[in-house]
Formats: sequence, structure tokens, C-alpha cells
Amino acid sequence: MSKLTKNQRLALEKIEAGKAYSLTEAAELVKEITTTKFDASVDVDVRLGVDPRKANQMVRGVVSLPNGTGKQVRVLALCTPDQEAAATEAGADYVGLDEYIDKIKGGWTDVDVIITQPAIMGKIGALGRVLGPRGLMPNPKSGTVTTDVAKAVKEVKQGKIDFKVDKYGIVHTSVGKVSFTPEQIAQNAKEFITTLIKLKPTTAKGTYVKSIYLSSTMSAGIKIDPKTVED
Repeated sequence: MSKLTKNQRLALEKIEAGKAYSLTEAAELVKEITTTKFDASVDVDVRLGVDPRKANQMVRGVVSLPNGTGKQVRVLALCTPDQEAAATEAGADYVGLDEYIDKIKGGWTDVDVIITQPAIMGKIGALGRVLGPRGLMPNPKSGTVTTDVAKAVKEVKQGKIDFKVDKYGIVHTSVGKVSFTPEQIAQNAKEFITTLIKLKPTTAKGTYVKSIYLSSTMSAGIKIDPKTVED
């Protein structure tokens, strides 16, 4: 087991064992305990009281973070020629159709999000083996299959993200960067968590939000009291 650095030890000492912090306190503390030299991502992990193996307890959705993600999101718009100019103007990094489908068939996946139109999904279905494992397959539920490609591109560029509960009942996502202010981190985290709460399946029994942790890249997790999210 690797030894902790001096900075890591000092950071851990700032987290009170067993304490559940308010969302505001956690947003301030995550900045204090982050020792990376780069602008680390700030992540939220929420354990839900659901059984993801049951279709009626699958939690999935989208949320627009009020302060953006802090990341440069590379967007590919696979669309018909009549929507190409609007998609480009909206900020898409790559715009086209057949030429990019051929590139993807050849293994190219140098993007973060792919947005397309319903009429084109027939062509894209064949790319499932390449895009599926990388989480890049367009999906109507995440807003990446739409008749208004330009609008979807703009939303993604402004901070719209999609999320899905994993097989362990945990939803994990990034809600910003350490360079954000504590207020910006807290606002983004609150928007994400309250969206999750609204998506509670009617078939879920018992406690829905079992635990919430806030952390940054390589930092320890800070436990958050779920009751404080609505403060």
C-alpha cells in the first residue's frame, strides 16, 4: 500500500470521521482537500435504494448544470445536410454523416457526445459495437436523438449531462471543477441530486437516497447529509 504524502495526510485530517456534512460545507471542503496540480473534476456519488436489475427501477435521466461542467465537451453531430449549418453554428466540433460513420467503423471515437436525428438511427445502429462500450450511442432518453440537432448541441455545450444508475445502485457523475467557487459546486450538485429525487421510481421501497458523497479526482469522499440538499 502506497504511503500518503504530507498534503494527503493534512487533507484527510480536515474530514471529521463519521460526520455527514451539509452540501454547502462539503462544497467548501472539497476545494480544501484537493492537492492535485491540475484542475480536478468534482464528482458526486449517490447510492439509491433501487434494484437496477428490474426495468421499473432503472433510474436514468438528464440534467442541465446551472454553471456548466467546466469541461470542453467534443460534440459530433451526425445529421442531414439541411441541419449541418445550424449544428456548426451551435458549436458542434464535427458535423457530417456518411464520412463520420465510415470513420467510426474504422475505430475513430475521438468525441464525448454524439447527437443525431431519428431518421438516421437506422444507419447508426450498425455502430453499436463500437459506440456502445464507450457510452457514445445516441439515445432519445438522453436527448441525443432529436429532430432539433442544433438545440441539443447547444444544451450539451452549456452543461447538459446524462446519467444512469449502475448495477450496484449507484449514480456517479461530475458536477464541475475544483476551480469553481463553492457556490457553483453546490448549485450544480444540488441540481443533479434534486433531479435524481424527482426520478424516484414508484416501485422503489424504503429509503431512496441511501448516501451521497462529494469528492474530487484522487481525493477522499465527503459524506453529505441528504436532508441538507433541500436547504
